[in-house]
Amino acid sequence: MENRLIYNRTTWIKVIVFINGIAAILHLFFWITAFIKLPAITSTKNVADQINLATTYGFGIADFLWSVPLLLIGSIGLWKKTGIGWLAALLANSMYWYSLTVVIIRDLLSDSISPGTILFLPFALVSFWISYFLWNSRSIFLNKENGMDK
Repeated sequence: MENRLIYNRTTWIKVIVFINGIAAILHLFFWITAFIKLPAITSTKNVADQINLATTYGFGIADFLWSVPLLLIGSIGLWKKTGIGWLAALLANSMYWYSLTVVIIRDLLSDSISPGTILFLPFALVSFWISYFLWNSRSIFLNKENGMDK
């Protein structure tokens, strides 16, 4: 029975590795495409449009600096069952809660759904389960002998 639980847990870890890896690749391609297609902030004279563009650029830069590296480190680290991989995956998935909340509120208030919302909402929804699963599986990744799980 215990071997079956370990097998099931390992299978779900592989699923999370796959999901996070796909998310990292999609983040990269989405923002590279967006940065190519978006106009420069200074190209528009309307202050509201400049603020909207600046916010969009800010999300893209934040994804390049935080989401993509954490998703990649998390995927590799979970595969190798390391503590840093567990932490990176947990951080990357919990970041969806904040960023997608901002984007969804913006979309609802502006009566438009952005392509990013459509693309990343499934990842945000599954991130709740991933975070819960990773938290409950922390003993696999954290070394109890070194006191890292306290």
